[in-house]
Amino acid sequence: GSHDSFSYWVDEKSPVGPDQATAIKRLARISLVKKIMKKWSVTQNLTFKEQLEGGIRYFDLRVSSKPGEIGQEIYFIHGLFGIKVWEGLKEINTFLEQHPKEVVFLDFNHFYAMDDSHHFFLINRIRSAFGSKLCSVECVEYVTLEYMWEKKHQVLIFYHYPLYQEYSFLWPGNKMPAPWANTTNVHKLLQFLETTLEERSRYGTFHVSQAILTPQVKTIARHLIRGLKNTLVHRNLPMILNWVKAQKPGVMGVNIITSDFVELVDFAATVIALNDLLLEEDQSTT
Repeated sequence: GSHDSFSYWVDEKSPVGPDQATAIKRLARISLVKKIMKKWSVTQNLTFKEQLEGGIRYFDLRVSSKPGEIGQEIYFIHGLFGIKVWEGLKEINTFLEQHPKEVVFLDFNHFYAMDDSHHFFLINRIRSAFGSKLCSVECVEYVTLEYMWEKKHQVLIFYHYPLYQEYSFLWPGNKMPAPWANTTNVHKLLQFLETTLEERSRYGTFHVSQAILTPQVKTIARHLIRGLKNTLVHRNLPMILNWVKAQKPGVMGVNIITSDFVELVDFAATVIALNDLLLEEDQSTT
């Protein structure tokens, strides 16, 4: 999985997003501030298509309306506005059309400046983009690849807003817990990932290990110009990847792992390779 999956492009010319504090919005009237914000808002370099081609199958999505804009159009957001959600959904659907056995998880987990009418607009966009590819809510343990192929389903949508109850194809957010370490310290992060794996509920949900470091205000103040990638990601990714390599998949192990800048190390290939351990287990039991 990728963290803030859509943030490969953000619009410096647009207003600052409603996910930001009032003080930041005031500061952002200075054009240099938006340039600095961009360095800390972008957490991926690859487009959806490039991420899919690189093996990413779980997408972490934050969305917002543009306050003051006429209509209900919804955009991806992370400090600054990204592309229209509709554009991203179409890009993902094109990949799925070309690869009918691939399955993706789209996790809509943060909504800003959206009332119910915006949600209805977005949900209709999701239905228009994917149609019969959408997998209805099921007992998590039933949803194997075989099940998906048989039903010709390719998309699971997780929707962290009460309206999910009105649609059979919207999975509740609590089926996709993603505990967040909120630290700049790689050792604290790895300890947190270990602890939350131990606490992982045994049945009934998927589980996201967010292998990401989060800048604090003082981090940004000290390293304004360097940005997220040069300050936190480059230096710590090798250690994070070593943790990933040591994991086991399965009921009490890792399930979905997300990272920033997924192409900087062989992140996706490393996560995918963990599945071979499950095959080895199967062979040893048979």
